[in-house]
Amino acid sequence: MTVSEQDIRAVLARTTDPLTGKAYDEMIASMDVSGGSWRLTLAPGYPAQEGGGDVFRPLRDALAAVGVESVDLLVQPRIQSHRVRAGVDRVPGVKNIVAVASGKGGVGKSTTAVNLALALRDEGAKVGILDADIYGPSVPLLLNVSGKPESQDGKTMEPLVGHGIKSNSIGYLIDADAPAIWRGPMVTQALEQLLRQTRWGDLDYLVVDMPPGTGDIALTLAQRVPVTGAVIVTTPQDIALLDAVKGARMFEKVEVPVLGIIENMAVHVCSQCGHVEHLFGEGGARKMAQQFNVGVLGSLPLALAVREDADAGQPTVARSPESEVASMYRQIARNLAGQVAALPRDMSSKFPSVVVEKKR
Repeated sequence: MTVSEQDIRAVLARTTDPLTGKAYDEMIASMDVSGGSWRLTLAPGYPAQEGGGDVFRPLRDALAAVGVESVDLLVQPRIQSHRVRAGVDRVPGVKNIVAVASGKGGVGKSTTAVNLALALRDEGAKVGILDADIYGPSVPLLLNVSGKPESQDGKTMEPLVGHGIKSNSIGYLIDADAPAIWRGPMVTQALEQLLRQTRWGDLDYLVVDMPPGTGDIALTLAQRVPVTGAVIVTTPQDIALLDAVKGARMFEKVEVPVLGIIENMAVHVCSQCGHVEHLFGEGGARKMAQQFNVGVLGSLPLALAVREDADAGQPTVARSPESEVASMYRQIARNLAGQVAALPRDMSSKFPSVVVEKKR
């Protein structure tokens, strides 16, 4: 059976990308046939270096069903800048800022944020991480990075690099055991300086490890930082979910899309007998996701290795990339990148500036 280009385009139009929910025909870069073998180049709006095979399996299956057994599928990601709330200036060079937040502390938000940043890096994206928790910075320990940022011009800071990702944190600027005894306005000013006076260069994603809670600091940051979307980290425990809901409501009020929920410490597997137990409850993140009409980006176990890796400054994705938990982080990162890609694009740079001149 001869398959035409029109047939293939029809398959692409009716086959849905599992990460964005959009049809594959929206990401066609080129298509040609040579010697009976089709060459198809796709340009998804998310990185797909490591997970490309699994991500595009639905497309391969759909093509095989119409007789296209031999297809050379090339993936050339084109990560775009997506829309942020009106009135907030973008950070030069940074395409998308993703806030990782929680309604309360102690749910593993910082560990999750760093592992997600590393997973996005593994997928081929250019990634940075900003530690926005002024009172309790964790990124220096998690990345095993120390020292103070250098400045080439006396006005801006060079980010410090750990495990291949750029980072900045108040923890690099003050002693590790020195408390930040600052009031809210000083904290938000310090955060804006860390964000806007750091020479991030070109980044596809800047992951922001937000301070816990929904107080004045978190709210002000959500309003002033050009956030593309937010992720809520919670445990299944009812008391954690109550606070996580407040965090989601906060982002709704400042018109920042909630990209999904990450359920941390969802299940514990006994290392001795393999018994599975839901120590903090079960199904809470799914109910919360339904309440806000978003997806559960993934669930993570309560695992001793994750804690040990974090304390050693060797996050699980970097230390044990072949482990099951690292695979979970990478899948969550793919889901997250897909949700970002599905958002409306930032078209502000496409419009010319309007200048009103007074007629002489």
